[in-house]
Amino acid sequence: MGLFGAVFLSLGWLLVQLTEGELDYISQGQGMQLQGDFSIAGLFPLHYTDRPAAGLPALAPCNEGRPNKHGFHLMQAMRFAVEEINNGSSPQPLLPGVKLGYQMYDICSVPASVLATLDLLEQQNQSPSGPETEGDTDPHRDYSKRAVAVIGPDSSSKTFTPASLLGSYLIPQISYEASNEMLSNKFLYPSFLRTIPSDKNQVEAMIQLLIRFNWKWIALLGSDNAYGLKGMQSLSKEAPNHGICIAYQGVIPSSKDDTIQTMRNMVDNILKTKVNTIVVFSSKSKLSGFIPFVIERNVTGKVWIGTEDWSVATLISGISGINTIGTVIGVSIKYEAISGFEDFERKVFEAAMQQSDTQGVSNHTTSQGNDCLQSTDLNSIARKKFSLEEYDVSSSFNVYKAVYAVAHALHQTLGCDFGECQRRRVHPWELLHWLKQVQFSLGNTSVLFDRNGDPHTEYDIVSWVWRGTEWSLRVVGSYSPDSIMLTVDEDQIEWHDTGHAGPVPLSLCSPPCPTGHKKLLTGQHTCCFDCQACPAATFLNISEPTMCQPCLPEQWAPPSSNQCLNRTVLLLAWDAPLSIALLFFLATCLLMTLGSAVILLLNLNTPVAKSAGGRTCLLMLAALTAAALSSLCHFGPPSPLACILKQPLFIVSFTVCLACITVRSLQVVCIFKFASKLPPAYDKWAKKHGPEFTIFLLSVTLLFISVLREALNPPQPSQDLDFYKDSIVLECSNTLSAGAGLELAYAFLLSMLCFCFSYMGKDLPANYNEAKCVTFSLMVYMISWQCFFTLYLISRGPFTMAAHVFAILFSVFSFLWGYFLPKIYIIALKPQMNTTAHFQNCIQMYTMSKQ
Repeated sequence: MGLFGAVFLSLGWLLVQLTEGELDYISQGQGMQLQGDFSIAGLFPLHYTDRPAAGLPALAPCNEGRPNKHGFHLMQAMRFAVEEINNGSSPQPLLPGVKLGYQMYDICSVPASVLATLDLLEQQNQSPSGPETEGDTDPHRDYSKRAVAVIGPDSSSKTFTPASLLGSYLIPQISYEASNEMLSNKFLYPSFLRTIPSDKNQVEAMIQLLIRFNWKWIALLGSDNAYGLKGMQSLSKEAPNHGICIAYQGVIPSSKDDTIQTMRNMVDNILKTKVNTIVVFSSKSKLSGFIPFVIERNVTGKVWIGTEDWSVATLISGISGINTIGTVIGVSIKYEAISGFEDFERKVFEAAMQQSDTQGVSNHTTSQGNDCLQSTDLNSIARKKFSLEEYDVSSSFNVYKAVYAVAHALHQTLGCDFGECQRRRVHPWELLHWLKQVQFSLGNTSVLFDRNGDPHTEYDIVSWVWRGTEWSLRVVGSYSPDSIMLTVDEDQIEWHDTGHAGPVPLSLCSPPCPTGHKKLLTGQHTCCFDCQACPAATFLNISEPTMCQPCLPEQWAPPSSNQCLNRTVLLLAWDAPLSIALLFFLATCLLMTLGSAVILLLNLNTPVAKSAGGRTCLLMLAALTAAALSSLCHFGPPSPLACILKQPLFIVSFTVCLACITVRSLQVVCIFKFASKLPPAYDKWAKKHGPEFTIFLLSVTLLFISVLREALNPPQPSQDLDFYKDSIVLECSNTLSAGAGLELAYAFLLSMLCFCFSYMGKDLPANYNEAKCVTFSLMVYMISWQCFFTLYLISRGPFTMAAHVFAILFSVFSFLWGYFLPKIYIIALKPQMNTTAHFQNCIQMYTMSKQ
């Protein structure tokens, strides 16, 4: 056993001696025993007791407490399972030739649970009569009193110490109601297993239930024991990960005179938080003392989320006035009936009624060859004929599964697959090895343990149903821990004792923000907030509800958005109706320039052609053609070549045209008005190709400005993201640069100079008087560009782009219409006016009018 075991058992023996008297075998060990080849110990709470004893340690006699109906049913489930196995009721007996025995302990308190465990360990270390040899198979050696496994206890608080003690000796222990998740720690509790799911799964089920109904503002209560405190700790740790805020946490103490005010204060605090959902992770014994204070304060209209320990317990539902507290939704172990169990308990009751209250321990049994009731205390409990409810059956089924798990492990240990089982000693650690590997079915339930000793069990979701003061349970859903899947039939839940399904009650600190509104936290809880709309160009990401995130540059969002939208791309598409109309207009202009050029070329030596400028007209028409073609650079997405060409091509081409008209107007004015005053200068200028040089100089100057501008800061295709919030304008960069402004200023000055020279010739002969035509053309040119620039300052959409193209084409058209069309008209339709005699007659009439 080792030094540690010896010291520990010595302390345990001293502890037993310090208690009030001996272990009470009337209500524990020998009082509820069945002899067999292999014994299983059962730890069951047959009495309620909260009164500590006067001595140390504080162990009150269990048989002085109130009988525990639920504990009685649990113990009977173990006796029923053992009898069923011993009788070989199944088609293939589990343990042929082997009889199971049991010894029951009434563990009404934590000290009782510890002392029962010490008693079991003392039996384990008692040497049987006679020498012991390794591999001994003598069936007469008295090993049957040593328990090969322990079933119980019923709560986590009563389990921690026994699990640690039994684990030191690797004695298998299977609990039917201890659900604390700490017991899954195999380092601390290596031999502990259970047939009830871990509270970790129950916490997950409750969290999923809160999420399902969007209950984000809750109060959390836990009983003042290991079950409640650990469950409350796990739930409070997990809740924030799902956006659930705990407005208030309270620990439910034991119901005593000095805790009454504490429990009243807890109820007041719950009401102050204005929560509508209360999660209660408590044992039924603790909660039964707290609920009366809830009823006392007339708490109504709340949703109570309960654990498997109290949500189906009649100890809670039987409290007077509890039907007024609101809706109770609980987690419970799936119900599985035990075939023949009710008949067994009925026989137990009948046997107990035949026993005398004063009769001692009997050797008669309720079944063939077995002693059923061995103490008067047990008889007195059985005679109370406790009702067997669903909650009792569910927990009893856990006991039933635990006994069968031990039987299946013994089946493997003793090699019972090949006939009758071996008759030999079984060490607890040997049984533990096979117990961890058992896998079998009982009814519709599969029984097996995972590596932590926990079962694979689903939960039912139950709801309380009231018809007046009549209480019943209704299964409204289920939860599977393996797949973390919750299913709930909401229509089956009767909210707040209305008798029918209705809207789900809300439990929120603040109502949800409208779409696209961020949360401004107003306290320490994330569930309490004000709402503020996200500004334009930002959106609310669901993962960051307290911050509005900016959209990407290519995206936009209106105010109060929860997503960004792609911006509309603005360009003058080739296939747009407006573009098609402009292309027709361009074709018209090109046809007019080509037609005018052909007519002038064929009549180049006629007086009209010469007065219009002769060969210079062909240069003007070529320039207007280039200017018109520059409009093609404005269609479709801008390309690098289009950005380089479209502005210089138009302005340089149009400048060439203006320079030609300016020089032509200057020539006419000089001939008729200044030739007599400056004859040498004009003759020299005219004979030395002055007009051509002047046109070249005026054009090259602007060309130099354009080339220099594009060399220093070349335009590139760009996206204007600032002008419109919801659109992207595809354009060329540097459209409004200083160089572009200088080009426009130069063209404007040349236009004004052209206008001045033309206006000075307003009184010249009609054949040379071009003031009206040029003035008209220039006015149309300037007005069209003024309209475009005004529109450009307020809009950058496809219509503005179309207006730019229209201004280009209309400028070209205005000069074709105002300057060339009158001359084409005379050449084509008035040939009598296109003669030298006609021109000389006009000059003579002008000269005579001046004299």
